[in-house]
Amino acid sequence: MGIEIERKFLLAGDGWRAYIERSERIAQGYLVSGAAIGAGLARSSVRVRRSGDKAWLNIKSATLGIERQEYEYPVPMDDAVNLLGLCDGVLEKDRHHVMFEGAHFEIDEFHGDNEGLIVAEIELPAADAAYPRPGWLGKEVSEQVRYYNVNLIERPFASWTAAEREGKEDTTC
Repeated sequence: MGIEIERKFLLAGDGWRAYIERSERIAQGYLVSGAAIGAGLARSSVRVRRSGDKAWLNIKSATLGIERQEYEYPVPMDDAVNLLGLCDGVLEKDRHHVMFEGAHFEIDEFHGDNEGLIVAEIELPAADAAYPRPGWLGKEVSEQVRYYNVNLIERPFASWTAAEREGKEDTTC
């Protein structure tokens, strides 16, 4: 069984940009909507993602928190393009790979209706594993579902209130 342990953060500055090792453009869509998951009609998200000349199908358990089941499989590009066409929307972002004190952060800079949203993620070997806390790493939002990519398609950053943009809790998602 694949388990992903991931923490998600807002950013408190642009200092991370000095640590970028590489970046990639990603397009992804969901074959199971955030609304279906929220209504209890699905127990997992099913995502198709493409970046460069590679594509993947990803299945992630629809559970709240930092630890979730996750499975990912490569798919042919033609299949990915066709699957993306079946999605209600496609999310686009630049993913920046940042190394800081030996830790790998993935920083997603969103586009389109999610322009202005930038979040950092770090995958950990255990839920209680230690990790560096650089000054540019802001408030943790791992348990706020509005930051889950599957929800950004149906309720994008452009529609959020000022309080939501600051990472304050809100029960509307």
